[in-house]
Amino acid sequence: MTLASRPLGRRERNKQQKLDRITAAASELFAERGVEEVTTQQIADKADIGTGTLFLYAKTKGELLLLVQNAHYGEALEQGRADAEKIPDVLDAVLAIVQPIVACNRIQIDNGRTYLREMVFGDSEEPHHGEALTIAGQTEEAIAAVVRRDDVLGEDDAATMARIVSAIIFLTMGASVNATLSVEAIVQGIRTHVSALIDH
Repeated sequence: MTLASRPLGRRERNKQQKLDRITAAASELFAERGVEEVTTQQIADKADIGTGTLFLYAKTKGELLLLVQNAHYGEALEQGRADAEKIPDVLDAVLAIVQPIVACNRIQIDNGRTYLREMVFGDSEEPHHGEALTIAGQTEEAIAAVVRRDDVLGEDDAATMARIVSAIIFLTMGASVNATLSVEAIVQGIRTHVSALIDH
């Protein structure tokens, strides 16, 4: 039996069960009320743990939101990548990556905007923050792969363009002026800016 296939011990199973309860409790409460209206005490109560135990898994509500949202954003990126593979046009393929990410961000707008803020300004040493940054990096890699399809751009230029597209996505989703816009309107705004890059 390899180390990787060895079953988890009781302590590890217990920790995983607590993490699963915390994630489920935070996910439900954040979806119902929004991150700003939920307290860590309410999450701890719903997860049936003490607040001290909760803080072993996440120190702040922002970190709890990262914990909850990272999985959703990862799934959205995988959906976008799969959709982009079927689309030959570069701009349309880039927008195919973007669309499910925007949709994920807009399920609960305040949570989506707080997630972006935590990703940019959160504690870089915190593991859930690191995971969020990994997802952002994977998004840039997916975009860079699409813009390199025609072999017009080199690897460095494609990476730079993907970083600019990523900034456009973040700013468009996070801007207060766009808070009430629909998924379609956000994606259209991103399309307008990205098309100016790709068409030149």
